[in-house]
Amino acid sequence: MLAYNKHKLAAAALGILIAVLPIYWFTNWLERQGEAAVSVAANSSIAAVDLVIGRTVHALEAVAGGGVDSCSPANVDALRQAVFTAGPIKEIAVLGPNGQTLCTDAGTAFTPRDVLATEATSDPHIVLDVVRAAHGEGRFLRVRVVVPNKPALAALLPRDALLPQLGPDGTPLKGAARLTLADGTPIATAGDETPIAPRNDHLIGRARSQNYGIAVAVALRQQGIVASHDDLRRIGIVVSAGFALAILTCALFLPRRQRHNPIAEIEAALVAGEFIPYYQPIVDIKNGKLLGAEVLVRWRKRDGTIVSPGVFIPLVESSGLILDLTRSLMRQVCIELGAAIGARPQMYITFNIAPRHFNDAVVLNDVGSIFEGSQIRLSQIVLEITERFEIENINATRRVIAALQGLGCRVALDDVGTGHNGLSYILKLGVDIIKIDKLFVEAIQTERHAQAIVQTLVALARDLRMQIVAEGVERMDQVEYLREHGISAAQGYVFAPPLPGSAFATLIDAINPVAADGEKSAAANKGAPALGRLSAA
Repeated sequence: MLAYNKHKLAAAALGILIAVLPIYWFTNWLERQGEAAVSVAANSSIAAVDLVIGRTVHALEAVAGGGVDSCSPANVDALRQAVFTAGPIKEIAVLGPNGQTLCTDAGTAFTPRDVLATEATSDPHIVLDVVRAAHGEGRFLRVRVVVPNKPALAALLPRDALLPQLGPDGTPLKGAARLTLADGTPIATAGDETPIAPRNDHLIGRARSQNYGIAVAVALRQQGIVASHDDLRRIGIVVSAGFALAILTCALFLPRRQRHNPIAEIEAALVAGEFIPYYQPIVDIKNGKLLGAEVLVRWRKRDGTIVSPGVFIPLVESSGLILDLTRSLMRQVCIELGAAIGARPQMYITFNIAPRHFNDAVVLNDVGSIFEGSQIRLSQIVLEITERFEIENINATRRVIAALQGLGCRVALDDVGTGHNGLSYILKLGVDIIKIDKLFVEAIQTERHAQAIVQTLVALARDLRMQIVAEGVERMDQVEYLREHGISAAQGYVFAPPLPGSAFATLIDAINPVAADGEKSAAANKGAPALGRLSAA
């Protein structure tokens, strides 16, 4: 017993020694904390500006690729659609050979712009201008894309899209930020009116873009970054002493407990089959027929508790377990609904696929191996890739999508309109279906921009011969609006919530029964069920 206590006391003493070390580290850390904070703020600001400019260039190249080279009514309409869908762009203009504005997305009645300064970039086809509106709207950064033998296209970016309005701690910026061209010409400022100059109560961080030759300077109040040096030193001593006391208490009185590991819990749940598919019906809103379903996931724990995906999906994605989860859902769908879906060739089933599933064509192997021998045909499978996540290699992803389409599968682009890529993914990935996010469906009756975006997507889908599906439909007035504006497929709670496999199988049999012979089948298909019947189910 005495030897046991000696070991516990030795462990406690060692813990106290280790706990004292942070005091030394903490003192040195304080010296670097302020400089690191402003450096991070400056570098993150310039990275954000680079990203906005890059996406703007992408949007202008897409417009040019669409054949916009004049001020015809059709081209002005194309400019207007690009402004709606391309992110934080205030205006897109067609420029003449001398740089004069010929027209904008508003037509030929536009606000004159004075060019204050011009900056060449590392790409000879991209030029940056600082412009000022003649009527006192302030300064803008104008991004020009010069296309050989064609009029140049230019986009105006507002200040709010270029500089942070929040500081490193997520609160309103405690200081100032300034964006300039390489020659020092101011583009935009944010925060308070503090000049970007050395002061005792401010720290300054600077960063410069490697791609576009612009620079950012951030001046933050020291009180907005860390407290006073002496205050934090005292805090560090108290925290370290408390840490040492906690170690001593644990060593003497508390039994050792294993830390909860959520990743291990999810892995165990996958092995135990606790993640189960739920099915969100997809409906033809013109005739009420059941087109298929989107496969969602729920975590049904051993005690019967159902956990919604918002709780565990971020952890599943970040841990890399999303691929195993997707494979598990595919296998379960084959078992649960293979016979029901296979007997109805006109129906389809959709799976959400993480962008990393397209790396090295993993999804090709999974789809081929899982559905080989299944009653579900490859032509009944739709794979959804979301616009919310950045796709690192567009060309490689496009090749995988083409290979899937060669197998007979279809590919859908989910959450259209909520990402930052505008029309880029739709045009470059070659998908078969686009899904309008519920954000726009909710706003179509009240927001003019939402209506314009929906109408633009409908026209685009029609021109590219793609199917379009509206998500998150919850009211009959939304159904009527979508139907009147050319959308025939939708999903949402107005029809049915996500259903477990048994309930969805019952719904399939009720709405779309399999006839015993051809005559019964023809009779069943002749009359379409009403939407009210599906809602009641």
